[in-house]
Amino acid sequence: MSAHGTMERIWGEDLLSLLEENLDLASIFTRIESAAKSLDFEYCAYGMREAWPLTRPNIYLFNNYPTVWQTRYQKANYLTIDPTVQHCSQSQKPLLWQDDVFASHNEFWQDAQAAGLRVGWAQSSLDVQGGGCMLTLSRSRENLSRQELDAKLTRMRWLVNITHQCVKRAIVPSYKTTVASATLTPREIEVLKWTADGKTSNDISEILVISTDTVNFHVKNAVCKLAVPNKTAAVVRAYMLGLLA
Repeated sequence: MSAHGTMERIWGEDLLSLLEENLDLASIFTRIESAAKSLDFEYCAYGMREAWPLTRPNIYLFNNYPTVWQTRYQKANYLTIDPTVQHCSQSQKPLLWQDDVFASHNEFWQDAQAAGLRVGWAQSSLDVQGGGCMLTLSRSRENLSRQELDAKLTRMRWLVNITHQCVKRAIVPSYKTTVASATLTPREIEVLKWTADGKTSNDISEILVISTDTVNFHVKNAVCKLAVPNKTAAVVRAYMLGLLA
């Protein structure tokens, strides 16, 4: 395994250890903040919207943004127009902060930059109950180059999914067993374990001497059984349920 792959595996294992600890929300966010800083982001923000009740769903927000931005954001009611929130409520594709993202909200973008929020990335995640969350990583300096993003994207996605699982479990203790009846085949478990180690579908196909299509077939089945949106979430969910032991 390359040094990069080894780093991602160790980093992922450290995050997964969060699922083994019974932490309160403040402690969880402290660990997530530390993980964000290890990725060279000064700030992080997490928001979760529960699926129920439909009329007034519970919303949880945590961030370490500068006080001046928190005050301005609340006073201007920016939550209702925030382009990053609008994107993440409609898509699970990662969003890189760029001028065109904020083209229709110049005042919002100017205020954010004035507060030191100039570079950022965000992604959402969904859970089996229909609730959703988004994690934002941001900083005041150095543009996020394509090279840096490619090198860190896997860890950033891990952070999104593990943050959601940890916060959801802290808020709803019974969440851990919601799909506990899910059963994975030995091959599905094997594929998820290799995925957790940072291996791609092509890597796994070579290791197990099966086709890439077969690997993807097992991943798709695991994702479906665990009622999650992607393979990273499947690994996290399976780990939480003790299926990868």
